[in-house]
This record gives sequence, C-alpha cells and structure tokens, in this order.
Amino acid sequence: MYLLGYDIGSSSVKACLVNAETGQVVASDFFPKTEMPIYAAQPGWAEQDPDMWWENLKLANQSVIKKSGIDVAEIKGIGISWQMHGLVAIDKNGKVLRPSIIWCDSRAVPYGEKAFEAIGAENALAALLNSPGNFTASKLAWVKENEPYLYGQIDKIMLPGDYIAMKLTGGVCTTIEGLSEGVFWDFQRNTVSTEVMSYFGFSNDIIPPIVPTFGFQGTVCAKAAIELGLKEGTPLGYRAGDQPNNAVSLNVFNPGEIASTAGTSGVVYGVLGEVNYDPLSRVNTFAHVNHTSGKPRLGVLLCINGTGILNSWIKRNMIQPGLDYNNMNELAQKSPVGSKGVSVIPFGNGAERVLENKNPGCSFHGINFNIHTLSDIVRASQEGIVFSFRYGMEIMEEMGMEINVIRAGNANMFLSPVFRETLAGVTGATIELFDTDGAAGAAKAAGMGVGIYSSNEEAFASLKKIMTIGSGERDKERYEEAYQRWKTYITQ
Repeated sequence: MYLLGYDIGSSSVKACLVNAETGQVVASDFFPKTEMPIYAAQPGWAEQDPDMWWENLKLANQSVIKKSGIDVAEIKGIGISWQMHGLVAIDKNGKVLRPSIIWCDSRAVPYGEKAFEAIGAENALAALLNSPGNFTASKLAWVKENEPYLYGQIDKIMLPGDYIAMKLTGGVCTTIEGLSEGVFWDFQRNTVSTEVMSYFGFSNDIIPPIVPTFGFQGTVCAKAAIELGLKEGTPLGYRAGDQPNNAVSLNVFNPGEIASTAGTSGVVYGVLGEVNYDPLSRVNTFAHVNHTSGKPRLGVLLCINGTGILNSWIKRNMIQPGLDYNNMNELAQKSPVGSKGVSVIPFGNGAERVLENKNPGCSFHGINFNIHTLSDIVRASQEGIVFSFRYGMEIMEEMGMEINVIRAGNANMFLSPVFRETLAGVTGATIELFDTDGAAGAAKAAGMGVGIYSSNEEAFASLKKIMTIGSGERDKERYEEAYQRWKTYITQ
C-alpha cells in the first residue's frame, strides 16, 4: 500500500510517494527545477496562474510514479498541502477567472483594516481571532471593488489546495481550516462569519461545501486519472495549508508543540488548546488540522515574509556565479556571532503582519567599508531572519505559549549551521531537525484520512530525528547583544 502527497508551494510543486506500511519515502520530486514565477504588475502585488500549479503537479507526479515503478492501483490515499491565504476564483463551469492573488500580495491591507474597524476590533478578534488584515476575504473584497465584471462571474472561491482538489476530483469543497486561514470562519458560532460576509457584501453561495480536514473528500475523476496516470476512484483523504501541514509533518498536534519552516517565507507555528489571539494581529490564530468546537486545537502562526527570499536575493546579486547555498552557508560561518556589528532588517517581501502590516523594506545597518566583508553581510542576513523570528516569538509567549523545543524539517534555511545555531542561541530553545517535508507529511496524513492509520502517533511513528541543536550558554550574551542592536532599527 502507498500514499501520495502533494505540496503546492509558491516556488515549486512537490510530489511524494510513501510506503504506508513502513512510513518510508519511496520516491519524491518537484517541478519546476527553477522557481515558479510570481507576477507583480504593481509594487506589493503577487499573483500566480493556478494552471501553472497543476501543470507542475503533473510533471512531479509523473516523475514519482516512474521512479517508483509501482502499480498505481496500490495508492490508497492522496493528501494535499498548499501555500496559505491565496484566492482562486472560478465561474460556474469551473474555469479560473483570474490569476490567484497569493499569500505575499499586500494590496488588500486597506480593505482588511477598514473591515476590522467597521466590525469592531473586539467583535472581530473574539469571533475571527484575527483582523481580516491581508487574508483571503480582504483579497476578494479588492476584486469586488476593482474588477466588478469579473467578480460578477464568480461561482465559488477557493484556497489553492481546494483548486488542486477540484482538478483531482472534479468536485468543489473546502475545510474549516481553509476557511479560517481566509478569515471567513466564526469560532464563536462555529460557522461561516455573518459579519465578514455581510460587511464585504459577499453571498454565502460563493463558499464551497465544507468537508473534514481528515476524511473522504472525493475520488480521482476520470479526466485527472488520465492526466496524472493514476487509478480512477483513488480517494482524496486530507488537505491543509502548508504551515498547519508542516506541523502535521513534524507530528505537532497538541498544545505546547512548536513547528518551524524557513523557505521563501519563515514561520513559527505553535498549537494552543484554548481560544486566544494577539489583540494587534501581529501573529495569527487559525484552526489547526484537528480542531473541533468541543476540543479546540488552534495554530498560532508567526509569519515572516522576508526569509529565504532574502537569502536568494543575496545569492543572485552579491554572490559569485557558480556558488550555491552551501557555499553561502560556509561563507556565513567565517563571520563571528553578531556579524561584527552589521544588522540586516529582512522585511523586503511585502507587508509584514508582525509589524502590524507595515512594509519598511529590507535595510542594511552598520557597514564599515574598512572592516566588513561579504561574509559579514551573509551572516548578518541570516541572523536578521532569526532575529525577526525571535521578535515574533516574544508576542507568542505573551499569549501564554511556552517555546522550549522547536521542530523543523532539515531543509531550506535550516540547512545553515549559522541559522539554526543562532535560533537556538537567541531563543534558548532546543532545535530538533527531522527528515521530512510537507509532501511526505500530506501523504501520511492522507493515511489517517482514509483510515489506514488510527492515530497521528501511528501515522508518524517512522518520523526520523536527525539532529538536535541545544541552546547552551555559549555565546548567549553575544547573541542577545546582536538581537537588541537589531531590534533598535525596527523600534525607532
């Protein structure tokens, strides 16, 4: 028996095939091999073509099936993870009406701010656990006002993973987890928010039917079976946004457990067992994958937009051609803790929620032409990303969350010794790295959804820890000094 997982990112689409009995990855691949384009017609905009996701999913799926050589009839469940907060709008024929406005697009900030004021901060936070901010509902409000003809053709709106599920099954549906990340969900009434829909003038008809996060969500239709080379009727058993799913991949289900990622954007995600929120919406609270009204499981999400994308920008613009990220990580290690006084503010990828949706841009501070080298710049950039994590984690701790252990996949920025040691050193937390990723997590979660596994403990029993980084006392004062210096540049 096998399980198949898809992870729809903003840089690439990954497919992963897992042996359901052993929990081991049989084959995985991603496409495209260069980053998918993000279209920005105006500053602060970010769009992608949903059909581009599907085409790359087909390539990744084809590669995985070919590599594994399995009989596709033995695939017993499919799971989907997706880039959060995106808006996909379709007409009554299932045709995509416009490019998806994705997570890092900041055009809708004013719409969310006006909604927050009109609904009332106290009412909005108590019911939605967030300001409508820059989330999916506000993005739809932008479309309604600026593209009224197109808005009038909308039959259903979806998150990116809902769109992939539609392409797989031919059916349109969503989940409470998805609706909560779009800030459509009322946690007090346990239903789609009347206040949000009424304020923005949205019809409830545009919201798809709701299915469980784990459970039967349709089967692979004849058209998709032909396109993907899968067996018609294979069940779809799970879907979740990429950050809840990353937590799932690391077996983070219960209150007090923490997960982190550091790809294009960076995230610290912790599970709460009670309803709580940040009154300034600098960190956000959504339904976790196992949330129910009777047994709350809420994911507190700290998102830093300018993470791996800063590292990528430095590679493209400052690093000698032919050198890769491993070379950059080695370069960063040549500079001492604190980067000889250089500080980098990494906020150059749109409005930052942790800064109350301000968009200060990226900036470099303290450079001395006589003593600093490229090593200092590279290290300061990685430290700056970590310091932005620490800044947000202080808010999470104010909400009552203890951050003692952070679990992460051994990927992206966590491949850098400087990054992970700085995170441990400046937070005091132990960092645990695991050999997993979002696509593998989605595959195993699908096993829970279709009933192969009876619990998350069974589904993730094979999860392999490959490294532990303790905080210790070494360089503690220097990390703290560098962080406090960095912090002065965003609190001036």
